Amino acid sequence: MAGRRISAFVAGGCIVASARGCDSGRSPQGAASDTRPVAPPSAIASPAVAIPPRIAALGDTGSIAPELRRAFDVAAFDPMPEPGPDDWLAQHPEKPQSFADYLRAGRNAPDPQRPVIYLLPVGEFPASAPTLPQLAELVHAFFALEVRTLPAVKVGEVTGKTRINALTGKRQLFAPDVLAWLKARLPSDAFGLLAVTMADLYPDPAWNFVFGMASLAERVGVQSLARQDPAFFGERRPRGWQLLARRRAAWTLLHETSHMFGLTHCTYWRCVVAGANSQDEADRSPLHPCPVCLRKLHSALRFDPAAREEAVAAALGRLGIADEAAWASARATWIRRGVRSRR
Repeated sequence: MAGRRISAFVAGGCIVASARGCDSGRSPQGAASDTRPVAPPSAIASPAVAIPPRIAALGDTGSIAPELRRAFDVAAFDPMPEPGPDDWLAQHPEKPQSFADYLRAGRNAPDPQRPVIYLLPVGEFPASAPTLPQLAELVHAFFALEVRTLPAVKVGEVTGKTRINALTGKRQLFAPDVLAWLKARLPSDAFGLLAVTMADLYPDPAWNFVFGMASLAERVGVQSLARQDPAFFGERRPRGWQLLARRRAAWTLLHETSHMFGLTHCTYWRCVVAGANSQDEADRSPLHPCPVCLRKLHSALRFDPAAREEAVAAALGRLGIADEAAWASARATWIRRGVRSRR
């Protein structure tokens, strides 16, 4: 991820200004309506009680349907821990985005004319890479939208700057140029278009790399799977590495697509939309949104929260990501019946 000021783009776990990358490991190169005005949660709105910002960010849930209240219940979620010295928030302090902030900023939302998320493979993918059909199933479940995969294009067809990374000796694509190229190719019925590639990316000449980048306003994004394979660094692939690669690909894909709905990096809870400054930090992130980010997505997508969790659980199960599948299944049970089950 990379970042400077927050304005138009987000990258690899980070929000970008005109082009801001996420998970960049910055180092020198060489269905129910829920959009009403928001107040702090009524159940804890006593003047004598200091409301933690992560709770206040959710807004008032006292008057919404019981299933929605349970969907946005914070009890099962972990607060954002204090960042280590090399973590994203320590290196890139960002302005929090509450649910009310999200509504005020205006948000991208699908409509009958633009109901589809498109994935665009760029370049060749080895047999060992995570499969796009399975990842597309996860995106479909997570956002409750139709997902289509376009025919692959060659890396050379993407116009824009490139460079040789001084640390790896490998060619990189300049992510902001990729976004500009994608913007001109948005299908007429697309809510969003996300390129997926094995090519490495960088968001700014001062940055080492970025896992992905997305526009907060233009509904385009790009993610790279290159660094999620140990072989990229000439390292031995450990046992079970393909499962780890699938998990990493899922994280970047869900993270970047969330940005296309106008979500900035989450600073409140451990969340799939939180920024990451390294692969290690990204690996510590869950694959589910926190209650604040889930409420933002629900306001744009109006999905059935329990049905969504059931679909996400099935898609994650097919990817072999058992812990997150169990999490989603338990959330579905809680949302639908008010019964908590062990993860």
